Amino acid sequence: MPACGTGFDMTEFQDRVRDAETAMRKLFKRTPLQKSEHLSERFEAEIFLKREDTTPVRSYKLRGAFNAMRKVLAVSPDTSQFVCASAGNHAQGVAFMCRSLGVKGVIFMPVTTPEQKISQTQTFGGEMVTIRLVGDYFDDTLANAQAYCDQVKGHFLSPFDDEDVIEGQATVAVEIEQQMQGLPDRIILPVGGGGLSSGVVSYLGDRCAYTLVEPEGGACLHAALGAGAPVRLPHVNTFADGAAVAQIGQRPFERLSHIDIKDSLTIPEDRLCITMMEFLNVEGIVLEPAGALSIDALQDVAEQIKGKTVVCVTSGGNFDFERLPEVKERALRYSGVKKYFVLRMPQRPGALKDFLGMLGPDDDIARFEYLKKSARNFGSVLIGIQTTTPKNFEVLFAKLVAQGFDYRDITNDPVLSEFLI
Repeated sequence: MPACGTGFDMTEFQDRVRDAETAMRKLFKRTPLQKSEHLSERFEAEIFLKREDTTPVRSYKLRGAFNAMRKVLAVSPDTSQFVCASAGNHAQGVAFMCRSLGVKGVIFMPVTTPEQKISQTQTFGGEMVTIRLVGDYFDDTLANAQAYCDQVKGHFLSPFDDEDVIEGQATVAVEIEQQMQGLPDRIILPVGGGGLSSGVVSYLGDRCAYTLVEPEGGACLHAALGAGAPVRLPHVNTFADGAAVAQIGQRPFERLSHIDIKDSLTIPEDRLCITMMEFLNVEGIVLEPAGALSIDALQDVAEQIKGKTVVCVTSGGNFDFERLPEVKERALRYSGVKKYFVLRMPQRPGALKDFLGMLGPDDDIARFEYLKKSARNFGSVLIGIQTTTPKNFEVLFAKLVAQGFDYRDITNDPVLSEFLI
């Protein structure tokens, strides 16, 4: 059973979650539970997708915001305004609920928030929401939001470290149970601050197995399980922004502290890009990086799930298509079919022709740029090559060495690739 802290009553919690699920049906339909034939065949299992990317705000965050706000208004119907700090899905969920419930909301977002997210949040909230851009980093934004909330005596809506929010996110489990008329063998859940995962695990208990998944650059649960308590990560990679959290919430961790660290997986951000591109091209499903975490993790548990029934929670689909070229680029590089290298090109007639003659029939030049002359007789050239299989690079590099061309592969060099690619 989940270690949910002193005084936790699982039956009472389940009753509250069922009540919340019933109440939210007045606002939006339950999200689909769809079998993926593509994934089921690939992993020799029955794979279902719980499509949280299809809510009115394209993420599960609407659930927690709904439950927390309805409970506050039930006790204090004259609450003047709600306040939150978020750069993404939580902001949109709160904005949608402010408009739906007819209450005022002030949403603090970092100055660096993409315009697409700002405008989307404003669209959902309409005249009921005021957006304030404060701080370059989220910690600054959060501090300003909490200070403002104290000043106006509003109600602060935490994105995950709140009992009512956890209760609202747990309604995902109620729907899965209803839609399957039972439970799967395993549920794979993404983890950011822990609201969704702790809610589902608290509701279902030991009735099924779990795999909890985080982006490699924001693995706050994995760190907490290793330390035995929530710890703050020194650095967070914000690529998978829907799950990139520096420290897991205290309340969620109390519910997840019993999880075996072997069931806590971390996924490289670039590998997520492969899954995002695959689902866009094969299934026609648009997922944000965090929304692809549960699906991407299937390859890591392939042996465990053969012949089993598995539910992957696709947590969000708020993807800015201006990022698509970046996602495609990262996917190609991670899969090994696109590389960048600096070539020391001899400054003699025919040298370029010699290099081009080394390329195979499937090798395409994606980038070619003279950087500088490093010596009188040599020049440095930045070259990007895209091919069909990683093995083609083994052949190309062998030819370069055999013909005396000096090169340096910078594909995975974080410093050089940041400045040159």
